[in-house]
Amino acid sequence: MPFSRRSFIHRVTTGAAASALLQFPLTENLFAQARRTGVPEGTIRLNSNENAYGPLPSAMKAMQDALTNSGNRYPFTLYNPLAERIAAYNKVDPKQIVVGAGSTEPMRLAAQAFCSKGKNIVLADPTFESMGEFATEAGAEVRKVPLTRTFAHDLDGMLQRADANTALVYICNPNNPTASLTPAKNLETFIGKLPSSAVLVIDEAYHHFAMDVPEYRSFLDRASDRLIVMRTFSKIYGMAGLRLGYTVSSTSTAEKMKAYLLPISVNSVAAAGGIASLDDDQAMKFAAQRNAADRGEFFKQAVLRKLHVIPSAANFAMLGTNGKPAGDVISAMRQKKVLIGRPFPPMLDYVRISFGLPEEMKAFWNAWDQTQA
Repeated sequence: MPFSRRSFIHRVTTGAAASALLQFPLTENLFAQARRTGVPEGTIRLNSNENAYGPLPSAMKAMQDALTNSGNRYPFTLYNPLAERIAAYNKVDPKQIVVGAGSTEPMRLAAQAFCSKGKNIVLADPTFESMGEFATEAGAEVRKVPLTRTFAHDLDGMLQRADANTALVYICNPNNPTASLTPAKNLETFIGKLPSSAVLVIDEAYHHFAMDVPEYRSFLDRASDRLIVMRTFSKIYGMAGLRLGYTVSSTSTAEKMKAYLLPISVNSVAAAGGIASLDDDQAMKFAAQRNAADRGEFFKQAVLRKLHVIPSAANFAMLGTNGKPAGDVISAMRQKKVLIGRPFPPMLDYVRISFGLPEEMKAFWNAWDQTQA
């Protein structure tokens, strides 16, 4: 019998063939390929600013329940409860909220809503690249301004590059990849001097790690037509793989961004995890304290080795390489099965290290010492 789709279906849905197909070992083989991550077994991943501890236990439970109860359903009924919970948590109107997949989808929405050919965006160098990439896709010019000597945003320099055609100004605070802060008082002055055409985007992905730093404060309470504040569940809440984030702005600005939103974006499991996370501030604060302890231990180990580290207000740090090219250090650490952040020009004598579990950090320092010998 010649092979065909119809004959195959007939064979596997009848008799012994159907029984064999339903056996677990065969199903296991079918899905084995999908489980591969491309990361060698035993590799320590300190390269993407992820939360090594994972989601809050309460959120994990909520997501497991959601997967069981509604994983086969479209998440429409969860969108309003999620936006309402985010709004209540931040004391704003739900209409001011735009929910998306992590921070990157809201960034793309902002670029699509405000950027076009003939417009420009002003941002730091280096900083998180996605905002600039999305602006480029929309046809806008990207104007980069180097950080200051203290690795803060050069706000005066950014004002000099802004003009009547500036659509967006992007500030990541704490900044990625440097984990450094731009003081809140400086940002207050900066906001008042921006051109009237410009919408300021403040990315607060690492907000929760900086809450106790005196120079820092959130600008979420200042959200308006010309100020978009971004938050994510990827960092403190440990949900990077589930893709959930949001913006707070004015209702009118939110509507402009929603015009480019996919009809179905956030999935039901992530939505359930987000709601549960916001309901568990005690666990969130514990996670922030735990990160502060991990950060302190990292700096202690760096000092013992007489290494320079940029002061960090996040869950990662930029570590000096003692003059070695960042690419060489990264390759050497990879040989030891430790992944660290990629090079970030022009800072090619620093490498970015995400904080992992205590045992992972011990392995990191052991590998570091071996590569420096």
